[in-house]
Amino acid sequence: MRFWAYLLDLIVVGSIERLLVKPLFRLIDVPLAEFNMFAPVSIASAVVFYLYFVLMTKYFNQTLGKMVFGLKVIDLKGETLSWGTILFREWIGRFISATVVVGYIIVAFLPKKQGLHDLFTETTVIHVER
Repeated sequence: MRFWAYLLDLIVVGSIERLLVKPLFRLIDVPLAEFNMFAPVSIASAVVFYLYFVLMTKYFNQTLGKMVFGLKVIDLKGETLSWGTILFREWIGRFISATVVVGYIIVAFLPKKQGLHDLFTETTVIHVER
């Protein structure tokens, strides 16, 4: 379920980039050199990607993809997710999990279905009734 929620989130983020970021860059006449990761449009796209995950997780404990599939991020201690926890989980933790591919694969084998980024921040994703 987490995989499908993430794919839906990628569609949402890609849509935001295509509807807002790229037209804005065309409007201000900035070239869209998309194959360079340091191009302004690439940096703006990365900012949109991380802001989406950070802000949705902070204010709703779930992204749109997680909402559709009935998933929610919780703190294992039962506390409210802090900015520090969310920033580490969604930014640094995701980078580490994506770099070390095992970071996402271990979700299938751990009892609480945690990714590497969840283990670092003592969080997990649960299924909630709608």
